[in-house]
Amino acid sequence: MAAFGMPGGWEIWAILAVVLLLFGPTQLPKLAKMFGKSAKALKEGMDEGMNELDGSGTASKQAEKPETPADE
Repeated sequence: MAAFGMPGGWEIWAILAVVLLLFGPTQLPKLAKMFGKSAKALKEGMDEGMNELDGSGTASKQAEKPETPADE
């Protein structure tokens, strides 16, 4: 019995065929765009969370503060 892992050659083609049948060729670009946006938002959220945990989120905190004019 083989261990569960990443799908191989024919499994990937079978998954792609099922996705094509479910969503149709006109919906696939919209689906890919939505997936890309979701992945980007997830990555940005993970980076922001890691910065907060590390305490290195000072750049974003400084950007939120208004600049005070220097005394002349």
